[in-house]
Amino acid sequence: MNNKVAVYRKEHFNAAHRLNNPLWDEATNTKVFGKCNNPHFHGHNYELIVKVTGVPDEATGYVYDMKLLSDLINENVLERFDHKNLNEDTAEFKNLNPSAENIAIVIYTILREKIDMKFDLQIRLYETERNFVEYPV
Repeated sequence: MNNKVAVYRKEHFNAAHRLNNPLWDEATNTKVFGKCNNPHFHGHNYELIVKVTGVPDEATGYVYDMKLLSDLINENVLERFDHKNLNEDTAEFKNLNPSAENIAIVIYTILREKIDMKFDLQIRLYETERNFVEYPV
């Protein structure tokens, strides 16, 4: 069977962050990032959708075991980022602006190391109900 199928796992986490470029002055940061540059941070209720694409296994019918995918996300993403200040509590964003785009890339990188390369992987991250990013495209 050569038919590829995509499976999706949806998860949720809450995190605070501040968008700020330390090379810019306060006025420039405020102009570019607006309320997202609040020096006291702000938070989001992130919705994370992990897409894994592959050919269903002949024995199980699964593309990817969803329990295993859920466990990978929980252990490697949610435990790391949920209820954290991304700027201050995580190594990944000590020197990387935690924009939705960068968060998606970081999550992809973390999970890509755990999921066999025979599967395609894509991350969709909703920062708000109306704003979301996908990586890779």
